[in-house]
Amino acid sequence: MSNSTVLVIPAYREASRVGDVVREVRRQGLPLDVLVVDDGSPDTTADEARAAGAIVVRHPFNLGYGSALHTGYCYARRRGYARLLQMDADGQHDATMLPRLLAALDQGADVALGSRYLEGAPPRSSLARRVGTRLFAWIASRWTGITITDPTSGFQGLSERAIQAVAHDGFPEDYPDTDVIVQHVRRGLRIVEVPVLMHERRGGLSMHRGARIAYYGYKMFVTLLLLPVRRETPMRCRDSVARVS
Repeated sequence: MSNSTVLVIPAYREASRVGDVVREVRRQGLPLDVLVVDDGSPDTTADEARAAGAIVVRHPFNLGYGSALHTGYCYARRRGYARLLQMDADGQHDATMLPRLLAALDQGADVALGSRYLEGAPPRSSLARRVGTRLFAWIASRWTGITITDPTSGFQGLSERAIQAVAHDGFPEDYPDTDVIVQHVRRGLRIVEVPVLMHERRGGLSMHRGARIAYYGYKMFVTLLLLPVRRETPMRCRDSVARVS
């Protein structure tokens, strides 16, 4: 570890894009380490990320977006990083916005949630996704008492306290969005939304597409319904995947 901050970039089939994203981050001159978690890509995603200057951790096969994030969280916790940033590998997230997330953490936030709806025009998206985003934004806002406009944003910053809260075996393996925000508030973490610029993805396929949108809505509703009664299993240690000696 050469810095106190790590940027986690989950990636799957992002060849021809992830290298540019890493280089754009490097051009910002920020004191942070860049970790790309290759979620079992069958292409050259890992090689391109490594050539651009990133640390690369690879899953042997595809486990899901949430699992890739979780690997990054565990990496950060095991190595004692004080802050973590996360952004996507498809070019949607603007690297020039990273200082805004860092500033929010410096001002005492545990979770800095980048919102595409607070400044400028958001990138185009399908009607189903727009409706889903507004619905879950309303649910998250009512449940937490905090105004949340972009609950599906993967452009975030986490404090050391927040890193410890998410590096556990129960983290969602596919879509960690509204349910994770609610759990942050239940754990007493301070969340702030930060206005950021986002762009349309530079290629590849979105994980929010077609029938997956319906699955996302179904999965999130079920998860939120069970959240009030959900308990951690006593059969395993809470931090068995990120244990710090």
